[in-house]
Amino acid sequence: MGSFSIWHWLIVLVIVLVIFGTKKLRNVGGDLGGAVKSFKEAVKEEEKTPKIDASVQQTGQTIEGEVKNKTVS
Repeated sequence: MGSFSIWHWLIVLVIVLVIFGTKKLRNVGGDLGGAVKSFKEAVKEEEKTPKIDASVQQTGQTIEGEVKNKTVS
């Protein structure tokens, strides 16, 4: 009683096909596949980019200086 047989699932499938039609189901499947593909690409792109420490700010400027006194501590 707790599990469904193959006949139950076939009846549910037929009802879903009648209500939504094959074209809508195909579109939903394509949209879902595109979303999964985009998500996977975003995850791969995130892994490729280096993580920047929040305490270090990169301004893109080079600071030049000269050491005049060297102290030993």
